[in-house]
Amino acid sequence: MAHIKFGTDGWRGVIAEDFTFAGVQKVSLATGRYFAKHKLAKNGIVIGYDARFLSKEFAHCAAQVIASIGVKVLLSEKISATQMVSLGVVKKKAAGGIVITASHNPAKYNGFKIKGDFGGPAHPEMITEVEKELAPLQDVTELPIELKSFDELVKSKTIQFIDLTKIYVADLETKIEFDLIKSVKIKIMHDAMHGAGMGIPELFLPKIGTIRSDYNPSFGTTNPEPLPQNVEELSMEVRAGKYHFGFATDGDADRIGAVDEKGNFVDSHRIFAILLKYLIERKHYRGAVAKSLSVSEIIGKMCDHYNVRLYETPVGFKYLCRMMTEKDIIIAGEESGGIAVKGHLPERDGIFIGFMLAEVMAVRRKKLSELVKELFDEFGEHHFGRIDAHLTNQQKEKVMKFYQSKPKKFGSFTTTKFDMTDGIKIFTNDGWILVRASGTEPLIRFYAESSSPKKVQQMLKAATSVK
Repeated sequence: MAHIKFGTDGWRGVIAEDFTFAGVQKVSLATGRYFAKHKLAKNGIVIGYDARFLSKEFAHCAAQVIASIGVKVLLSEKISATQMVSLGVVKKKAAGGIVITASHNPAKYNGFKIKGDFGGPAHPEMITEVEKELAPLQDVTELPIELKSFDELVKSKTIQFIDLTKIYVADLETKIEFDLIKSVKIKIMHDAMHGAGMGIPELFLPKIGTIRSDYNPSFGTTNPEPLPQNVEELSMEVRAGKYHFGFATDGDADRIGAVDEKGNFVDSHRIFAILLKYLIERKHYRGAVAKSLSVSEIIGKMCDHYNVRLYETPVGFKYLCRMMTEKDIIIAGEESGGIAVKGHLPERDGIFIGFMLAEVMAVRRKKLSELVKELFDEFGEHHFGRIDAHLTNQQKEKVMKFYQSKPKKFGSFTTTKFDMTDGIKIFTNDGWILVRASGTEPLIRFYAESSSPKKVQQMLKAATSVK
């Protein structure tokens, strides 16, 4: 078995090849030993799991190991979204949390996310401590503890089942204006993408339309990631059913993508911007804003306009989470659909953000397409695109080496400046390209932003043509 490594957001691997029960036992023991030293250890840790193949069994395995060393486990009684675990940690004043999920990755993957007592992704130094606990376990063939039976641990109440859905519903009902959304009669479609968000939105809005809201660990033929190419079915259903808008949540329901009433995709950059405008102008929130390096420059323009400080972080929600726990942040967001808002959690929550979008539409009495047009009219057009290029390690090294050399041109585009904070961000006279090697998959991600969709495609074509 290869050595276990934590990536951008936890440990992920191919089920049965990299992500095994033996591996889960080792990581669980390391995590349990880390949290056993926490000041809130007596309150236990919360464990949840998504809708992937064997996720429940992996979660039960983790609970068994951690409870066997005397740390109480609050184990989700059913499939739960990542943010439900984070909220459970906060509400139960737990030492931390674990989610068995590979988020948006293809069906053959599973993963292990760690949450801090603040209700968000574990800070990097916390992961470092878990890795220290894991190091002596990497090569052992037998777990160095006495493993008690699962039933025995449940009987002794060291493992206790918890209804995270109930906690989540009660919390969100205090944070979203559901009565207004109902009274305005906004017609919404939710695409669960066969992920952990299935069945949840209808607990708040019984009349909400749903697709791909059934249990299917293979996710059909589509990766559970809310990108334009993966939500074509949602787009068609919204148009056919004359819905006001639709939103899709990923495999563990913490990310979001949306489509307007015409079926046009509305990416997380635009959702972020719409919410930022609403929170400052209508809800009068005060504080700073945080965004990942790969998020649209429109956010910077808006912060300048509102005289709000903007913090920019490397890619990975753990960096935004730290910002939210250490500074007064109104809203934080990343390119891949993860957005968090002040007063909720320092955590991504695709369902909460989907409902917030509905609230904005209800308060503003505007269609989603009108909200996007309003942004462009005020701050200029910003269009975004991304290509995930699957390459061999040799090709990956060659491409990254080229961009690390700070080329004066790529294709016909002349570079004006570089940002090496995370990957290589290359600015041109009309936009930028970001080149990043994935930490969890054999690929390079190319992100681009410009003033028109055509220019975005030209930039991506030029950037990916480097071999």
